[in-house]
Amino acid sequence: MPEQTPADRAVRAVADSIEAARARTSEDGADPDIPVAATVLLLRDAPDGLRVLLIERPDRRSFAGAWVFPGGKLEDDDLRDGEEDSARCAAVRETLEETGLLVDPGDLVTVSCWDPPPGIALRIRTWFFAVLAPEGDLRLQADEAIASEWAAPADVLARHGRGELTLYPPTWVTLHGLVGHPDVDSVLGAARLGGVARFETVARRGAEGPVLLWHGDAEYESDASAEASAARHRLEIDALPWRYTRAE
Repeated sequence: MPEQTPADRAVRAVADSIEAARARTSEDGADPDIPVAATVLLLRDAPDGLRVLLIERPDRRSFAGAWVFPGGKLEDDDLRDGEEDSARCAAVRETLEETGLLVDPGDLVTVSCWDPPPGIALRIRTWFFAVLAPEGDLRLQADEAIASEWAAPADVLARHGRGELTLYPPTWVTLHGLVGHPDVDSVLGAARLGGVARFETVARRGAEGPVLLWHGDAEYESDASAEASAARHRLEIDALPWRYTRAE
């Protein structure tokens, strides 16, 4: 049997959870009973292109061994009138706790909101924000991160495709979206223009393995016919490299 790679961890976790996933309802995307978290894309310009900060989680707790953007769950002191504003407060706090970098909440640009497949054991709705990283040295919190890297998005995806590191689907898709942006201004401008992307996830077991679907995919609805449309918005994670398709 081939040796398991670090990148297999996310596939195993998603594959195991699919058995418990159920069809989505209109209430799932704003379910008040599931935890909410925030994560931050800290961006910098480099002479050869865009860089984003990734940290490696310890080999325990949530997202064990994965490379992620700094972030975490909301706490009581973060709560505001709206969920997005609450997540913004958590984003600032978590970034400072995990990296030692202080960002201005007013500078955070909301990129996306990810809602996991309903029915799985662990559901956390997560808001993604982007910001120009402030100057300063990183001070990692030992129990939250064991390594960090200012990385080129395309390089990280290539390393994941070779099985060299662990990414979870929201991180992978977000990195995919950064590829092609030449600098920080391009990322932030596109996020402001495009508005908040909502990823209300449906998990299915396709013929080859796990598939994650989002609005715009012809098979997103449980009773939809694949033959009715060629529209696709999905991530196929049955084998490396993962394959993201978004087509009308």
